[in-house]
Amino acid sequence: MNTAHSTSLFERLRRIARLAGWLICTGYMAFGFNKKNQAQRAQDLQIIAHRLLRALHIQLENNPSVIPSTVQKPVLIVANHISWLDIFVLLAQCPGGFIAKQSIRHWPVIGLLARRIGVIFIDRDSRSVIQDINQQIAESLTRQQSVIFFPESRTSDGESILPFKAALFEPAIKTGTPVQAIALRYYDQNNLRTTQVAYVGQTNLFVSLWRILALPQIRVKMDYAPLIPIESDSSRYSLKAAAEAFIATKVGSDNAIK
Repeated sequence: MNTAHSTSLFERLRRIARLAGWLICTGYMAFGFNKKNQAQRAQDLQIIAHRLLRALHIQLENNPSVIPSTVQKPVLIVANHISWLDIFVLLAQCPGGFIAKQSIRHWPVIGLLARRIGVIFIDRDSRSVIQDINQQIAESLTRQQSVIFFPESRTSDGESILPFKAALFEPAIKTGTPVQAIALRYYDQNNLRTTQVAYVGQTNLFVSLWRILALPQIRVKMDYAPLIPIESDSSRYSLKAAAEAFIATKVGSDNAIK
């Protein structure tokens, strides 16, 4: 969906200046992560995420009363994937480790932060690494650290979801960790669903950022499914199907915030 009004060039430059300040502060915090325990890292991650969202005029549409009290460590968190912003939206609510594509390792500051907090990097084109990735996820969950991943494996425009892949649900079964499904939708200043945030196709990071800066305000709606428990008959396919059904239903509705 197109957005009728965009921010002025002056406002975009002002936000870029705030973003530069965020990058400096985040880089400084990232260097100290190795000296902090898991609880301190989680707190810092939430601070970093909230600061970025404020710098870009992004508001989380969340009624705290509907966020399950059980969204605590450890859970395996899965969400639909629309933008690089998804990571910070999720970290603002549910700090933990996450699975990221290899290219993020080399992003300015964000790549450094990702390496410092123990992000698990994955080559989406290689199925041979899945067993190793699952082992790393299981180890994180065993250490009582939640892990976030996107089972679509790539981004969509946000108006619907892509088919989920089941492979990375396996560590939840291995460790007996429940799955928390979260549906994400992005809206513009008119409370209409927007695809301008989507990081799809041949779009690079800087083009994506400029489009995000053009929106006067971004609102993110998050819906949390009831925790999906691990039962004796659970399989990675049943977990995938339950999470996919919830997220697909939510993403297919609410084209506008009422």
